[in-house]
Amino acid sequence: MAETLRPETAESVLDVVRWAAAEQVPLEILGHGSKRGIGRPVQAEYTLNLSALSGVTLYEPDELVFSAKAGTPLAEIEKLLADANQELAFEPMDYGPIFGLEPGTGTLGGVLAANLAGPRRIKAGAARDHILGLSAVSGRGEAFKAGGRVVKNVTGYDLSKGLAGSWGTLAVVTDLTFKVLPRPERIATVLVLGLSDEAACAAMAEAMGSSHEVSGAAHLPKGMARSCGLAVESSVTALRLEGFPSSVSYRSEALNGMMRDRGAVEILDMPQSENFWRAIRDCLPFAGRSDPLWRVSIAPRAGAALMARLANEPLNYFFDWAGGRVWIEVTGSAEDAAEGAIRRAIRAVGGGHATLIRGSAALRTGLSPFEPQPAPLAALSRRLKENFDPQGILNPGRI
Repeated sequence: MAETLRPETAESVLDVVRWAAAEQVPLEILGHGSKRGIGRPVQAEYTLNLSALSGVTLYEPDELVFSAKAGTPLAEIEKLLADANQELAFEPMDYGPIFGLEPGTGTLGGVLAANLAGPRRIKAGAARDHILGLSAVSGRGEAFKAGGRVVKNVTGYDLSKGLAGSWGTLAVVTDLTFKVLPRPERIATVLVLGLSDEAACAAMAEAMGSSHEVSGAAHLPKGMARSCGLAVESSVTALRLEGFPSSVSYRSEALNGMMRDRGAVEILDMPQSENFWRAIRDCLPFAGRSDPLWRVSIAPRAGAALMARLANEPLNYFFDWAGGRVWIEVTGSAEDAAEGAIRRAIRAVGGGHATLIRGSAALRTGLSPFEPQPAPLAALSRRLKENFDPQGILNPGRI
């Protein structure tokens, strides 16, 4: 059992990492552990737990910016922003339910470490597109800052964005600053019922290419809609619209007319829409289960072709990001074989990448949970790791 270190200040984090670097002691970096099951299991003597490094240090609603310590619960930040009718526009996913944990256990540091994004990724981007600045400690035991508290504050290489999606393998982030945006006054969701995967991807592409400013596009195959709170047995293709009430009303009617020839159409009001997209964001159809779960990123129009090539595999799935993100749950016993089948299918439809989000420790150790990088990119990643963490003490082996 690894010993847990729980620093309460950024200075204490610096002291711990300096000691670990000098003694070449591996550290597992985590907040509340909601994403601990992603990647290979970390073999480390000590766990550096940042949950005590918590609290909002700056919030200026008029300037659309806030700063907080890395261990601050995301649920706390979302409530603070909601009270001021603001939000993190990239809609960060909560991974807790996938692993059977209580919702709201993720931290702000984990948002950047995993470069989180929800259904609005197709319009608003991910965490890396909204981070303004941070303070961190490299694996060398050196404290540094990057960015600031305004949008136009970076020249040269933006380290804040460079650390996004690094899964704690380059530096230990202690403080972060993000930009925020006003919450939409109204949300409506146009549902198209009964479409096949191919027809759904075509419908989502048409909607995204229209002038209606669709901010979310997802497709649930037959029988899956109930897990997202909809009393529907057929397949459901969902298109979200957000903004001022009059604008949403006009656009929802126009989108309704556009989709009417494709299938039966229904419109969800704001409370139902919020619940539905929260379920899509947090992958609730596959929450609280133990079967291996893969997240595939691919060209949106290739989503249907991908699943057609996997039609004979024992899988459950649904589409987000207009078909560009596919959640795939492996229900059969051939867990290892599923990796090969999924990655072969991705290559056959033009490329993309697959990440094992949930799996047993044996499965996560026996295969590559993250997409293997091409040689030139892998060499660049190694050089980056050697510069930030030459001793390899931060989350060793996770990626």
